[in-house]
Amino acid sequence: MIRLLPLLLLLAFPALAADPSASATQDTATHGIAMHGDLRYPPGFSHLGYVDPAAPKGGTLRQAVTGSFDTLNPHGARGVPAYGLGYVFETLLTRAWDEPFSLYGLLAERLEVAPDRSAVTFHLNPAARWHDGSPVTVADVLFSLDIQRRDGTPNRRLFYAKVAEATAPDPRTVRFVFSPGPDGAIDREMPLLMGLMPIHSKVWWSNALAEGKAFDKTILEPPPGSGPYRVKSIDPGRRITYERVADYWGRDLPTRRGLFNFDLLDFVYYRDDSVALEAFKAGEGDVRRETDPAKWAAGYDGPALRQGRILREEIPHRRPEFARGLIFNTRRPLFQDRRVREALGFATDFEWIGRTLFHGALVRTASYYPNSELAATGVPEGEELRVLEPFRDRLPPELFSRPFTLPRSDGSGPSGSRGNLREALRLLGEAGWRIRDGRLTDEAGTPFAFEILLGDPSDERVALEFARSLERLGIAARVRSVDSAQFQARLESYDFDMTLRWWVSSLSPGNEQLYYYGSAAAGQPGSRNLAGIRDPVVDALAASIAEARTRPELVARVRALDRVLLWGHYMVPLFHSPVDRLAHWSRLKRPETTPLYGAMIESWWEER
Repeated sequence: MIRLLPLLLLLAFPALAADPSASATQDTATHGIAMHGDLRYPPGFSHLGYVDPAAPKGGTLRQAVTGSFDTLNPHGARGVPAYGLGYVFETLLTRAWDEPFSLYGLLAERLEVAPDRSAVTFHLNPAARWHDGSPVTVADVLFSLDIQRRDGTPNRRLFYAKVAEATAPDPRTVRFVFSPGPDGAIDREMPLLMGLMPIHSKVWWSNALAEGKAFDKTILEPPPGSGPYRVKSIDPGRRITYERVADYWGRDLPTRRGLFNFDLLDFVYYRDDSVALEAFKAGEGDVRRETDPAKWAAGYDGPALRQGRILREEIPHRRPEFARGLIFNTRRPLFQDRRVREALGFATDFEWIGRTLFHGALVRTASYYPNSELAATGVPEGEELRVLEPFRDRLPPELFSRPFTLPRSDGSGPSGSRGNLREALRLLGEAGWRIRDGRLTDEAGTPFAFEILLGDPSDERVALEFARSLERLGIAARVRSVDSAQFQARLESYDFDMTLRWWVSSLSPGNEQLYYYGSAAAGQPGSRNLAGIRDPVVDALAASIAEARTRPELVARVRALDRVLLWGHYMVPLFHSPVDRLAHWSRLKRPETTPLYGAMIESWWEER
């Protein structure tokens, strides 16, 4: 099926074919790069618009987190990285979170981009330093590319494989040239992805590799970084503390001014989130991002809240929220029939769950890009319809004739809607399943039974309600919770029938969509294609997204992909929140402006 992808792309998006006349001979020099449109910040800007450049430094920020960790290298293919490692390792460019997808200088002070984006040149900032004081060099950049496309995470291996040539024209300059795809098109997102490539120390890793360590294995010896924080101490799996680098080389960069204000960042791990909440209320944590509406509604009551020492804030944002759901593993024969997957979505009274378990504070998710302009709505029309038209004979007819809607129930409770149950049984019957002696079985008499794998005990409430509702269809669903390490290992090897998990995208989706939903990723251990989607139409749509030239083109292509995924019924959608819910002790302060992507704790400070 994958071999159909170039042809499908060219049929649907003829503009993606290489156009020799589009290339010019001179690259464009710039202080930043936007995926689409113009940069918000001009050359020489002083600071980002969502920080207070005069924010005081000092204090400790303590956060309670759940789970565990077993590695201090967040860019290798194995292990569960510790929280906060993004503050240690830096990239050539860094994001501005008040734009959909724009990058500005960090380790690289400027860049030059080919007009067709077939190449990018980065000029390193001469001030950039590792924590030991040695300079960040071109050799470090080239080493980072080599090691990550060989032993890095699957998505990085996929992206960096598109680099056809990496050279160092001079000691402070590195140039990447990109290979065209099978259809001759250049991936226009690659200059930005290279700007976001994490940079590692060649000297340190060369010594580590010589000692028998491996980049693709877990490691608890902190590799050096160049960022605003370094690892101060660890209690493996239980606690990690970072200290602010007092002489941090980038502290006065416009993309860093007003950020990273605490002297210490302390992450304490708890096995149970309810225990973590009690620790926060007892003063053992300073800020907490709450995702459980039930806890938000009633879990924070106490003297500190009533006296105003703990504050709760609901902060609106405009980013896509997590597309969270009960995800089918279509590698399993049980879930390869779309009608079966659709049927299971009819079984549960999610209106009742939303009201009872989540206090009505969440919205049912009906998109892979919820809470954003990227979500498909109504029926396809305009540019989105033009994008979908070449695939009409490969898609469900109803995708073109009616909006995608989630099954509605009467909200009466676990007994559910009889109409929904009848529809579920109809779909299951079409797929060859019948109820015999109270059990749903196929023609051979094999019962319909599967396991729901969880890694977070707080997910058990929803999973158990879902499993109970399936009993009325004669389906036996067993809920199993495992520890975080085992959960991660089973996800990476796709050793599950169904799991409660999510996908999350930015306002400017790109190459990662193939990593989430593409056929190639479905067979690659550790990818985010948990559902095992193998559909040439999805491949073509996902691949086209990074090639969009304008924002309207991008939105239309993402909506088309969203619609195809929804009608594929690869998950039973759950809920999302349109606001960030944060509780914090009153001594913590934040800037007046919240960026497009929501609250940024990195910009907060302690009142002194």
